[in-house]
Amino acid sequence: MAYRIEYDRDAEDHLAALSARDQAFVLDSVVGQLEHQPTVATRNRKPMGVNPLAPWELRIGRLRVYYDVQIKPERVVTIRAVGVKERNRMRVGGKEIGL
Repeated sequence: MAYRIEYDRDAEDHLAALSARDQAFVLDSVVGQLEHQPTVATRNRKPMGVNPLAPWELRIGRLRVYYDVQIKPERVVTIRAVGVKERNRMRVGGKEIGL
């Protein structure tokens, strides 16, 4: 059974700040990677330690998608933030954050 994918308001703003190419890349990758088994760790998908964004991270090249998973009452993946990794710096919504 597939998970429904939702973007919270902040994540929509983060996505809108990206180029059209990056937006399409994120949207396609999120569906492909998170629609089925979003809680299975892989090379590009991992659980995060305690952080201000979300408990899971999806790596898409230099882009990062931070998400939360709900199983009951229905299966939902909520995208909380979309950012850009630049060397050892992470920018989400144009602001540098520490993880």
